[in-house]
Amino acid sequence: MPRQQQPAARPVRRRSYDQFDATARALDSVGDRWTLLIVRELLGGPRRYTDLHADLPGVSTDVLASRLKDMEQTGLALRRKLPPPSAASVYELTARGRALLPVLAALAEWGAPALAERRPTDAVRAHWFALPLLGVLAGLTQAGDLEVRLEEGEFHLRVGGGAGAALPGAVGSEVYGYGPADRPDARIVLDAGVCLELAEGRATFAEAVKDGRVEVLGEGPLAAELRGA
Repeated sequence: MPRQQQPAARPVRRRSYDQFDATARALDSVGDRWTLLIVRELLGGPRRYTDLHADLPGVSTDVLASRLKDMEQTGLALRRKLPPPSAASVYELTARGRALLPVLAALAEWGAPALAERRPTDAVRAHWFALPLLGVLAGLTQAGDLEVRLEEGEFHLRVGGGAGAALPGAVGSEVYGYGPADRPDARIVLDAGVCLELAEGRATFAEAVKDGRVEVLGEGPLAAELRGA
């Protein structure tokens, strides 16, 4: 009986700027629409396809599947199955994908002034404020897990430890996590408007704490540093 021929593997797309330049080469990998936003979502840790689709409003299922496949083939992300009893598959960033964190942080800082007014069509998720806040809190010396509470929801950040560039100073593969932390070292409560002011440098974190626009909860060293003690 003749052996059935297996379908050929899907080739990596070769669309390229064809320029011998580091910026052009980088954009060959991440310049497609939605790719960097998928990276933003995966910086919080492994995620299922359905979760990614829910937190990327506006992306079609076909485009999301295509971008994820491209990211696998270019070494930015991988897909794996969770151990039993879960049978779900998740996507997560590789080390090369996680290395895009400073790029996303710089884009968030550059784009913050464009958020002066929220448009009626704008979606929002609480964890989209994680990258701007990581930059604001980069100088913390006390390391810990910080829970952030906004009206839109909760998330947690890995902060401090004198990392300076505390953005890559994350625990494991995560720089932030979705939802409340199990055992946070401190909590802060604020609103999206204050987050934007901090990200744009229109107010410092210490000023926002002093005038009551940021509430710090907790008794440990990280909470004390956040209060300015």
